[in-house]
Amino acid sequence: MDKIMTRIREFLLGTWAELQKCTWPDRRELFESTLLVIVTIALLTGYIFVVDVVFRELISLITG
Repeated sequence: MDKIMTRIREFLLGTWAELQKCTWPDRRELFESTLLVIVTIALLTGYIFVVDVVFRELISLITG
């Protein structure tokens, strides 16, 4: 049991040490990244919508 607790403690200390090495974004960087993701999703949604409409019309023309 003592060996398990030691391993858990070492794991938690190692995890904490690795988290200290990370650089975390500030509020501005986080906002810009979020905005970029939203714009990218909107553009991809629009693209997929247009492709869907075009293919639907093409299939409609082919099948009569």
